[in-house]
Amino acid sequence: MPPPFRVVVTDFLAETEIEAPVLGDLATLECLGGWSEADLAGRVEDASILLVYHDIPHIGALTFDRLERCVGIVRAGVGFNNLDIEAAAARGIVVCNVPDYGTEDVADHALMLLLAAARKLIDCHAAIRGGSWHYRTIWGAPRLRGKTLGIVGIGRIGTALALRAKPLGLEIAYYDPFARPGVDKALGIRQVGSLGDLMAQSDFVSLHCDLNPTSHHLINRESLAAARPGMILVNTARGPVIDQEALREALDSGRVAAAALDVVEREPLDDDRLRLHPRIIFTPHAAFYTVEGFAEMRRKAAEEARRLLLGQPPRCPVNLDRIPPGRRRLSV
Repeated sequence: MPPPFRVVVTDFLAETEIEAPVLGDLATLECLGGWSEADLAGRVEDASILLVYHDIPHIGALTFDRLERCVGIVRAGVGFNNLDIEAAAARGIVVCNVPDYGTEDVADHALMLLLAAARKLIDCHAAIRGGSWHYRTIWGAPRLRGKTLGIVGIGRIGTALALRAKPLGLEIAYYDPFARPGVDKALGIRQVGSLGDLMAQSDFVSLHCDLNPTSHHLINRESLAAARPGMILVNTARGPVIDQEALREALDSGRVAAAALDVVEREPLDDDRLRLHPRIIFTPHAAFYTVEGFAEMRRKAAEEARRLLLGQPPRCPVNLDRIPPGRRRLSV
């Protein structure tokens, strides 16, 4: 007999070699390769679980109303902004994420971007490729020891970055209105009461906050105007945390010396004023990736799907408390 359930990977993946050993005895697996919510029509109605990545920018009520058997949606990654978790909850569908697969990988990547921008790695590389060989290419690069790194969001990744940066001699400050009291004492770092104060005190600022209504365009003209002149800005969080127009203006004026961005407001990057800006270095939303981290993310997403199919408590639900009493769907 075929397995009783059907699990669909809505986007991003073209194979299920990691998921199959976890789910193969319970479900058939299928990769849909979608790029929009419309691509899911007629293909998900009988699915018990949706495994969702980030290629589809929004999945909401239009899809959820068609799900006849779905008990859960697992976002294979940390952020779940492309899922309408309220609409899912209203229909009794649990949404989960995988918040802990790539903590060290993103922190490593953020530190790499900070060092590359501060030490003018790309400028040096380009100059040598162009035939030059002179130390003046790096003129203006600051010594790290004694400088202040400001971290916005001291969750898993922000904490991991702080622990990596301290041995380099950087003073660590953070702004996070949702941080648990005592984080500063536990890590030996300094809490700052406002974003403006953090920007004014920091030589480098690295973003590690969620994207939500309070953090959308958190880095804007006002916050950038408060920045210490010559600051370097790093973003491995979410693109819309930064107002791209405000950043470009701050770079052009010199208020921000450089930016190192793994994420941008609209992906793929569609603004050549940023793409070609001499003071920005980019990576293509790749901070999450290592061979080990990618496999861990997929395996943990599949394990969460398995728990949902078996009626076991999910490990990382993000909307369970919003499902009306008695409305949660269970597999049958």
